Amino acid sequence: MKGVLGSNAIRQMLENGELIVTPLLDLNRQIGRASLDVRLGQDFVLFRKGQIPVMDVKGSLGNASWADYYDHIRAEYGQPFILHPGQFVLSSTLEFLRLPRNVMAYVIGRSSWGRAGLVIATATFVDPGFQGVITLELVNEGEVPLSLYPGTRIAQLVFHQLEEEVQPYKGKYAFDTKATASRAYEDEEIAKLTRNDHEKWA
Repeated sequence: MKGVLGSNAIRQMLENGELIVTPLLDLNRQIGRASLDVRLGQDFVLFRKGQIPVMDVKGSLGNASWADYYDHIRAEYGQPFILHPGQFVLSSTLEFLRLPRNVMAYVIGRSSWGRAGLVIATATFVDPGFQGVITLELVNEGEVPLSLYPGTRIAQLVFHQLEEEVQPYKGKYAFDTKATASRAYEDEEIAKLTRNDHEKWA
């Protein structure tokens, strides 16, 4: 791995089209010394509490699917989404991202939000060659509700350049255009477990 990209390298990749992050409203404000700020999108995905005893990745939900247990909310610009203490919600970056095949990224919560109790919980790795918006897993670890406004800078991307190009990411979350709920049930090993095909899974 070659290392972390600084602001000049990020600017150069944006200018020559190797790296696409769009829309960027204020490049000078969004580019840090070694990072790029991304903003909160408008779409939120929440679990419907109390309607399911357990999320079983083998799909054991009777006649229902996982999608039946999510609520989708769209917040307009200027209107907050209220994230309550202990609440988990999925959202996404406002920006669409396309990484080069020799660049990966980490998603890191902005310190200002972290000090208010907001945590970007998991899945912070973005594969080389990824295209789409980035789904953000947000948790309010504070003591009071937080107002989250679409369009505000919510996280930052730290880019690492690899020593070689790799095959671009073409997984189940490629080309997402809004926050996407878990599709763990599509994983190959889960499908094998569902078929009780233990010999092939072992």
